[in-house]
Amino acid sequence: MDDRNAAEESETQPDPDLRSLDRLVGTWTVSGEAEGTVVYEWTEGGFFLLQHVELGGTKGLEVIGHLRGYGESPSADIRSRYYGFSEGETLDYTYEIVGDTLTIWMGERGSPAYYEGTFSEDDSTLTGAWHYPGGGGYSTVSTRLG
Repeated sequence: MDDRNAAEESETQPDPDLRSLDRLVGTWTVSGEAEGTVVYEWTEGGFFLLQHVELGGTKGLEVIGHLRGYGESPSADIRSRYYGFSEGETLDYTYEIVGDTLTIWMGERGSPAYYEGTFSEDDSTLTGAWHYPGGGGYSTVSTRLG
């Protein structure tokens, strides 16, 4: 396969780093300072992970994957856009899983507003907290159903 064919092939396949998000797939109950349910599922083709959110009386949908404008290469970071149905909000995030730690930055990588959570050894729980500038935030424990 020449370089041009290899580049075309890589553009028709999801970036392998997206597979790190497989640990999120399924239905989770969230407890602690925010309560509800989240469901993660892959779209057909595996380019995007969808998160269906019902927390504290709000509902929303998050689409997680690599940004890729028309005719452009995919972004280096895993990015997302959240659509808050109850509030009409749209929020951007950056995702990363390293080892057993999930980090989600609000906006760009390195943002002072971020979530950091740790997966249990069997991936059945995710314990963490959102941290906001000025000391705000909240803690949750997500437990996988089934």
